[in-house]
Amino acid sequence: MATLLGSESPCTGGKRRNCNSNIVTKLTAGKIRGQGFSRGTQLPGGLLQERDKRAKWHGIPTLLQKLYESSHPNSDLSHAHSFLKVLSSQLSMEAMSFVTEDRKTAQESTFPNTYTFDLFGGVDLLVEILMRPTLTMQKKKPKMNDDLVKDCLSVLYNCCICTEGVTKSLAARDDFVLFLFTLMTNKKTFLQTATLIEDILGVKKEMIQLDGIPNLSSLVQSFDQQQLANFCRILSATISEPDVGNDDKHTLLAKNAHQKRNASPSRAEVNQGKLSYSNYNLCNRIGQIDQFLSYSFPKVTLLNIPGFIERLCKLATRKVSEATGANFLQELEDWYTWLDNALVLDALMQMASEEAEQSSTESSDESSLATSPLRHRLPQSMKIVHEIMYKVEVLYVLCVLLMGRQRNQVHKMLAEFRLIPGLNNLFDKLIWRKYTASNHVVHGQNENCDCSPEISFKIQFLRLLQSFSDHHENKYLLLNSQELNELSAISMKANIPEVEALVNTDRSLVCDGKKGLLTRLLTVMKREPPDSSFRFWQARAVESFLRGATSYADQMFLLKRGLLEHILFCIIDSGCTSRDVLQSYFDLLGELMKFNIDAFKRFNKYVNTPEKFQTFLTQINSSLVDSNMLVRCIVLSLDRFESLTEDVKVVEVLSECCLLSYMARVENRLSFLFRLINIINVQTLTQENVSCLNTSLVILMLARRKAKLPFYLNALREKEYAEKYPGCLLNNFHNLLRFWQRHYLNKDKDSTCLENSSCIPFSYWKETVSVLLGSDRTSLCAIASYIDEPFMDLDRDLLED
Repeated sequence: MATLLGSESPCTGGKRRNCNSNIVTKLTAGKIRGQGFSRGTQLPGGLLQERDKRAKWHGIPTLLQKLYESSHPNSDLSHAHSFLKVLSSQLSMEAMSFVTEDRKTAQESTFPNTYTFDLFGGVDLLVEILMRPTLTMQKKKPKMNDDLVKDCLSVLYNCCICTEGVTKSLAARDDFVLFLFTLMTNKKTFLQTATLIEDILGVKKEMIQLDGIPNLSSLVQSFDQQQLANFCRILSATISEPDVGNDDKHTLLAKNAHQKRNASPSRAEVNQGKLSYSNYNLCNRIGQIDQFLSYSFPKVTLLNIPGFIERLCKLATRKVSEATGANFLQELEDWYTWLDNALVLDALMQMASEEAEQSSTESSDESSLATSPLRHRLPQSMKIVHEIMYKVEVLYVLCVLLMGRQRNQVHKMLAEFRLIPGLNNLFDKLIWRKYTASNHVVHGQNENCDCSPEISFKIQFLRLLQSFSDHHENKYLLLNSQELNELSAISMKANIPEVEALVNTDRSLVCDGKKGLLTRLLTVMKREPPDSSFRFWQARAVESFLRGATSYADQMFLLKRGLLEHILFCIIDSGCTSRDVLQSYFDLLGELMKFNIDAFKRFNKYVNTPEKFQTFLTQINSSLVDSNMLVRCIVLSLDRFESLTEDVKVVEVLSECCLLSYMARVENRLSFLFRLINIINVQTLTQENVSCLNTSLVILMLARRKAKLPFYLNALREKEYAEKYPGCLLNNFHNLLRFWQRHYLNKDKDSTCLENSSCIPFSYWKETVSVLLGSDRTSLCAIASYIDEPFMDLDRDLLED
């Protein structure tokens, strides 16, 4: 032992610190190498007691030895539990200080209690104790005391909070992670288990597969509503891909290469068919929504669990009591502060769980949590925070389910269980309360931002509306019966047939009350402060209602409610500088105005001075990546209107509208075309900016229809020479189109969105690209004809495998 510890025992003077350090060093090395001492229980008790005071171990190694000795298989665990209780009290105090304002004080010690506990093998020992019943060969498994299990889980969680590396080491043990799910069947240990699982899954490198959880269906069915809501927090970690960002490694070129190398879907995709939500938003701009719908569910699907979706809908739409009074808002903000610092939700659920244990009768009905005595003792604001936090997770899970391969089945169930009318009834009292503190600038649309529960709830609600409405006929459930009649009247007045989805909408499933959910959203949208990032999500949600085949009645419904004027105010007059918000408004404006002569007339009425029009153009030109969808809309609409020369109203607007007149000038269209091609190349294409390539293609397809394609290609050639970069622009465009063919003609890609957004058959898209890429240098419609021989194929190898 003297050799192991460095100097003779006992140590004296300056050697003392070295002795303690040697013990720590040897234990740490033993854990890493698997040789020598790997846990403190292997060391002599006398030595540990001797070093304890000087090292400030607070008796933890000695207690662990006693815990180890009293927890052997078939032993009476009551003694072990008594030692664990002592350890638990020390570690819980440290954990509480760690997550509050006293965090700095808790870290002043060289070796905090939780670190010492882990160092001397406490974490491994508790895992062994918890899993021991699963290791026995006996048919009748020994049952552990619930209080012992709870204390083991609480201590492990405290170690995860305070000591770096503990959570990752637990996450690396798949057997332990899956075992934890079996503990969730016990209501007395549910909260501690769920909290620990959530923490572990947050750092686990490889995502678990839901179909690997033993008896998942019966497990979920056994949950009461309170537990199911908490379980949604765990589900979130099993169906979410990490945010991959937009760096060079995540260009479309790199992603396509990655997909070739990794044909199998990721575990998150297998669990729910879900990619990162930010990518989902961007894919809507480029017609790739199919890639989010192409992955299968696990064998035991959540949808097949009886009552699962219905219970989620009830949780999402469950009402809470209203709160009023001058001090309510301040009280709510105080709870937010406590929430951030002291894990208030877990503390609240702990109290609720303990109270449930003391009750002889416990209802599993959805109202059990809302009516529990504990909730009546809590401040009203805390009840709301509590409810909001659950709803955030529930809405998120529903949102993901709406993006899976079985989207239509999910839609049918959400409609049947009246999710949308339920949310509509909650809108004014909970989702967008008048006295909410949302008049400040909130974080951007990054879903991982550290926002208050109420802000997160609003954003998640808007994301759900976007997923629900996007390219689906059930979008009309966002209206009430009176508003549906209004759509029918608009179609009748315009002498156009009603869209089939509107005719087929089940009136018994639409919103109740004087306003539908979409109309309520428009109302709060107009009141939102200029720089609030809620505007981004609101615009996305409304835009999703318009996506798909252009509907004149849908557009007029929104135009009559002043949406176009509101958008133009935000772009021109509000002083908004957020590129994300402006992009969302450009996209929404494009969907609202496309092919709609009334919209262009309203535009001209609002933009009634040269100064306003110049400001509008400046906003468009400041970032074509953000505004190119609007440019595409204007070009397409102009082409449509120019073919309607017998319509007096169209001719009048064509002659008066400053925006149409501007785009009608060929030099302006060429300017946009040149810049759209110039700001992208194959290496920098992402899901966000590839829409610029499609917009440039729209301009050239319309030119080809009018036999003007050679004129445009020659203009690009002249621009190259004027800029003294001959061949550069056209070679770049040639490579972009070659990439387009590989990307969009892939059998997994869906062309529907490109067709719907442009009203141009996809066959014409493909044909035009083929013509442009023609190798015959005598063809006036082939790019190759306009590149002089010395400058041909500057980047021939860009797309080679």
